[in-house]
Amino acid sequence: MSLAQPRAAIVTVSDRASRGEYEDKGGPGCEAWLREVVTTPLAITRDIIPDGRDNVAALLRRLVGEQADLILVTGGTGPAPSDQTPEGVAAVIEKELAGFGEEMRRASLLEVPTAILSRQSAGIAGQSLIITLPGKPTAIATCLNAVFAAVPYCLDLIGAARIETDPARIQSFRPKAK
Repeated sequence: MSLAQPRAAIVTVSDRASRGEYEDKGGPGCEAWLREVVTTPLAITRDIIPDGRDNVAALLRRLVGEQADLILVTGGTGPAPSDQTPEGVAAVIEKELAGFGEEMRRASLLEVPTAILSRQSAGIAGQSLIITLPGKPTAIATCLNAVFAAVPYCLDLIGAARIETDPARIQSFRPKAK
């Protein structure tokens, strides 16, 4: 387990936002959610990149190499031809954590029937946990609320920095020592 300050990286994947034609709401939505829920001081970076498998994979490889503990990727997870975030993530991760995507879609289906079109996922690369999210802040919150209880323990298991959450917002689960 790392004793350094935990590092979270937020990546917005959007052609229009990367060109300045559209306001990035996903990145700020992810950061606001983390700052409300995670009580451990986090160093947070944000990047905006164009859609595309290769763009996503290249930035994720860099962030993993820079030892980001948690990487949240927002956008590019739908069925449109330009939505290639899951393919970029797949090119980088060593282990897929399919339960994250399943749970995020289940929670989202309670709000919108189009959640079945979502291709959210998660995986591990090195000592980084990568989670893909939709681009809309309310959908981001729904997805993170659904899965984040498992994130601190996952980070422990992969040797990333330890984080704690506000139990009034998210009750993290860690097995009790015997």
